[in-house]
This record gives sequence, C-alpha cells and structure tokens, in this order.
Amino acid sequence: MPHLLDLRWSDWQEWFSQRGLPAYRAAQLRHWVFAGRADSFQRMTDLPKQLRRELSASFRLWSTRTVAHQRADDGTEKLLLELSDGQCIECVLLRDDRRHCTVCISTQVGCAMRCAFCASGLEGVARNLTTGEIVEQMLQLQRLLAAEERLSHVVVMGMGEPLANLGALLPALEVASSPAALGISPRRITISTVGLPEGIRRLAESDCQYHLAVSLHAPDDALRNRLVPANRSIGIQAILEAADYYFKRTGRRVTYEYVLLGGVNDRPQHARRLAQLLSGRPSLVNLIPYNPVAGLEFRRPSSLAVRKFVEVLERAGLSVHVRRRKGDQIEGACGQLRRRQCETPHNCQTGEAIWPSE
Repeated sequence: MPHLLDLRWSDWQEWFSQRGLPAYRAAQLRHWVFAGRADSFQRMTDLPKQLRRELSASFRLWSTRTVAHQRADDGTEKLLLELSDGQCIECVLLRDDRRHCTVCISTQVGCAMRCAFCASGLEGVARNLTTGEIVEQMLQLQRLLAAEERLSHVVVMGMGEPLANLGALLPALEVASSPAALGISPRRITISTVGLPEGIRRLAESDCQYHLAVSLHAPDDALRNRLVPANRSIGIQAILEAADYYFKRTGRRVTYEYVLLGGVNDRPQHARRLAQLLSGRPSLVNLIPYNPVAGLEFRRPSSLAVRKFVEVLERAGLSVHVRRRKGDQIEGACGQLRRRQCETPHNCQTGEAIWPSE
C-alpha cells in the first residue's frame, strides 16, 4: 500500500473526490494526522466506519516502527526508527519550554560526505528518504509531546546531506510549514548542509524562507579537506559564493557552523583566519564544542579554548553563538545510537549535540 504521507494534499483531495466524498472529509483526515496525533485510521472517530476501513485498506499511515527510545534528564528524547526495508534512522526531540520544542530530522540513511569527526558517514550512504519518511519523523516526535506542548522549530541536521535529497525534503518542509498541517513558520526551519553550491543555489531559487546553516568546520581548504573530504572537489570559496547568493536572493542571514575539535581547529590562529574569511558577510558563527564519538580520535575542546576562540571572532565584529549541549546522556550526536544498535550500521551527518541556532 502507498504511504499516505508520500502523497501531496492534492492527491488526498482527488482520492476523496473519486469516491464522491465531500471535501471536508479530506480536511478531517488532515486534522487527525497533523493535529489530532492519531496513531491509526480507526481512531479517527468523526470519520464514518466504512471510510476508516477503506483508508486502512488503501494506505499505510505509518511506515516506521520505533526500535529504541532514549530520554535524557534535560527533556531531550531520541528515536531510532526502523524503515519498511529494515534500514534505521535517528531523529531527536529537544525541549526548551512547553511553547518551544524542536525536532531534528534525517534526510538519508547514512551519509556520503564522510566528515572525519562524524558517526554518520562511517559506512557511507544507503539511500535517500522519501518525503513521507521525512514527514513521519516529525509526527513520531510530535506524539511524544504533552497536550500543552507544541512544535516550534525544525532543524534538518540529522543523518545525511539534506541538499542531496532536496526533491523529497522540500515537499516535506511544505507540510511542516503549512498552517493546515504542522504550521511551523518557515523562519523557524533550518537546513544544515556541508556545503553543496548547486544545492544551495537551487534552495535559494525555490524562494523559500528557510534558514541556511553551512557546516564549515575549518577556515581554509587545507584543513577542511582533511575534515570534510567532500571539500576537495568543491572548495570553500565556491561555498561562500553560493551562500552569498542565498543571502542576496532570500535576505536570510547565513549561519556558519563550526565544530570545535580539541587541538585540531580550535586555536586562536584558526579563529583569526575564520574572521578574515567571513569579514563583511552578514552571518552568524555557530560554534559547536565537539561531542565525542566512540572509535574516533577527536576530543572536546577545553573551555578556555572555546572562550578564546569566541573572543577573537567577537573582536573582529562577528556575531557568535556557542551551541548549548543537549542530549549527552542519550548519545545526542547523530548516528551514535544507530551505529551501536543496528547490525548493519549506516550513520548520520554531524558529530554534535543538536540545538537550533536561532
């Protein structure tokens, strides 16, 4: 059976129309799926029983099952979801307060970028997720909320490179931002990329208002080639030019994410070179103290190193944010849970605890 969430709203409407059903029935179904948190068609009690049976016979509402669920004292929760083909992905719920809850979602099974410090790409990429599989992560996490809690932010910072799967991601984010579905403001949706210039330009030309975060991690090509192998065929300058185009087209300030690796890229000289690189660009530097991954050589920077790095950037006139740590107790960095629990691991995008930059 087709996955209901892989279909567009127009497909839902056509299905009801073909059966001679009034349009409001499709709206009722949409309400149950996105606001009513229904876990089955049978629980949609204001739909006629015959319609519920027909929906059950025609569509899958859920295509994943939870194989692991972890909770941390800070309110962070992580799900390991098994897909219909047996592959696994991770997604995370982060709580600030009852009015501000963030979901971090994946776009691929694994990742092809193979960043040296990241658990996600250790086994490469298996496949892209479908639109329905991306939307379903948001709904599975929404089901963890108390009645008074609301989703306020989406960060596409989980497993995979989002810009390598824009064809499925953009329709999923349309659902997330639709007032008739999840109703999350586009300005509270962040897409994090390792920096694919063609993808950044395509995103800009979609005329979206999503926030763009570029995972830079180094102030020059020599170091970035070591940390982010994909950079060897791209180069920082091409990434910055594409990011400048994104700002020009959308008016949205670009965030540059920088994972601080102890003794590798966290020295004052690195900060000075980064400041020179970003000078004159409307941007935010999001510093992320590394979240260690078992089996990888990198370590967390010292508090003193982080403080000095911030001081150099701020003296140069850059806006700086140090990401708050979330989910350490439950291996909040993407890919760690999947790597540990799945027999055939394919892991995710960034080796860091997730938290939105704004």
